[in-house]
This record gives sequence, structure tokens and C-alpha cells, in this order.
Amino acid sequence: MSPEQLLLEKWRSLPPDKQQEAIDFVEFLKFKTTSTTAHKAEPKSKPLLGERLRNIREEIVASGVSLLDWEGVEREKASRRGGYREDAE
Repeated sequence: MSPEQLLLEKWRSLPPDKQQEAIDFVEFLKFKTTSTTAHKAEPKSKPLLGERLRNIREEIVASGVSLLDWEGVEREKASRRGGYREDAE
């Protein structure tokens, strides 16, 4: 019996809640493996989030839309918080 068949047979013998736990665990292992592999492949690369943010900024600049200054950022935050500003007292 192959490992895949053995795993499926054991999974089928579990109650539904435990089957879901097994699926969640496999997803966790997959994520962990993918995450670890990505870090090992490019040990000295820039963080992925930082790279994505730089690319987004470049797209915005290329589109001609002006970037926000600090005051613009504060106004945007306040509008998303229903008008609340931390510096207003």
C-alpha cells in the first residue's frame, strides 16, 4: 500500500472534526515547507513584503498619481477612523 493510500485509509476512519484537523495540519505543513523553502532559496534577498510595497509605489508613481505627504497620510487615517485623529485633543 502506498503512503498516499495509507494516509487516505486512516483519514477515512476519523470522525469529521478530526478529518478537518488533519486537513488543517497538512495545510500548516505545506505552508511551513513553502515558507522555509522560499527563505532557503534566497537567503540574502529583500523581504517579500518590502519588495511588493516598492513595486506598488513604482506603479503609483508611474501612473502619475501623487504620493501622500505625512499630513495626507494623517488625513487618510482620520477619514478611515471616522474622523478620529490622534493628534487632535
